[in-house]
Amino acid sequence: MPIVLYSLAMLLCFILLARIVDQFFVVSLDRISSDLKLSSDAAGATLMAVGSSAPELFVALFSVLKQGDHEAIGIGSIVGSALFNLLGIVGVVALVRKTVLTWQPVIRDILFYLIAVALLLWGIFDGSFSMWDAAAFLCVYVIYVVAVVRWRKIFPYKDMEFTPDEQPESGEEPAASNMVDKMLGFIFPKAEKYYLVFFVSIVLIAGLSWVLVESAIHFAYILDIPEAIIGLTVLAVGTSVPDLISSLIVAKQGRGDMAISNAIGSNIFDILVGLGLPFMIAMFIYGGTIEAGGQNLLESSFILFASVIAFALLLLIKRWKINWVTGVVLLGLYVFYLVREIVLL
Repeated sequence: MPIVLYSLAMLLCFILLARIVDQFFVVSLDRISSDLKLSSDAAGATLMAVGSSAPELFVALFSVLKQGDHEAIGIGSIVGSALFNLLGIVGVVALVRKTVLTWQPVIRDILFYLIAVALLLWGIFDGSFSMWDAAAFLCVYVIYVVAVVRWRKIFPYKDMEFTPDEQPESGEEPAASNMVDKMLGFIFPKAEKYYLVFFVSIVLIAGLSWVLVESAIHFAYILDIPEAIIGLTVLAVGTSVPDLISSLIVAKQGRGDMAISNAIGSNIFDILVGLGLPFMIAMFIYGGTIEAGGQNLLESSFILFASVIAFALLLLIKRWKINWVTGVVLLGLYVFYLVREIVLL
């Protein structure tokens, strides 16, 4: 009976996170990015990535702050989410709409993504993260944000054009989604107060992420499964649903660059800030280092690094085009990864 309750709790959290991020958080960030006059790829790689990656950040934060060495859940959710974003989300986006990517921002994001994964591998291979490691993660992210803002001046390029009539007509929402949205409507302020909407979203995402961590720990304990596996699979996919939704929305609008920048930018944020910031906070509070061993995490991180290289080579071979072939290859790789993790349990 407890396993059913914990499963339902995680499912409910995933649903609420998806609706909060899709209907309120990303919308408020879109308005904020408009105030800041950010280009579409810059918005996708920074604010949109921050918004859709907030669940992973809070899951990692609560996992390292919780007493009892539960860091594997947070690190596993980040690594697994990165794999899902790169292989799963980009694969689905490629199936939805054929796109010719603008190579300048893609090269930028892949370059920083490789640096982020290399830093992650270094820490996991060493078995622990120090305060200097956490500081390096955050510094690299600051450099990345600066690069996003200035990249267009170094390598000039234009945003992909799209018009509102390219957006697909949305069908009726399922009854369950309407019910959830109506319930959330009583909690959130009006859309015009989008800075307040942003704050309320953060509070709710933090609360739901705490419930996720607690449920995942008990779930892993009851089934006698390593916490890292739960993080790499269940939590990784569940917390990445907002990334999938937001990327699909902009991809259907014809903004393929923004969808890819969001997926990769989310991964960069997940690793550099989603791990760097919680690690730094935890070490300020408890001192010492953050343990990050485990064969599952090491192997999955190597797979992630190889996936980034494979993705970059695939784009070069396809001359920066993504279509259904790209989608099938990427989704096939992700299914292979999931099957491998399940078989090795």
